[in-house]
Amino acid sequence: MKNANHGAIDNAQLISIIERIEKLNEETAAIAADIKEVYSEAKSAGFDPKYIRQMIRLRKMDPDELVETDELTQMYRNALGL
Repeated sequence: MKNANHGAIDNAQLISIIERIEKLNEETAAIAADIKEVYSEAKSAGFDPKYIRQMIRLRKMDPDELVETDELTQMYRNALGL
């Protein structure tokens, strides 16, 4: 993308942007490793990480959406005889 200087690139700004993105990518990787470690701790404590992930998804939901999800899940389970 060119700026208003007719094709000139602001090297310092470009380097700054790239370095910031690289730093954020590093932080994201570190956070992902931390989350993986917490799931491992949960598993060691006897919790099932699959259901912990599910609870986290449910807690993010709007209350009305959660009720609808529960109702539809139950309806489908009943239809399948589960």
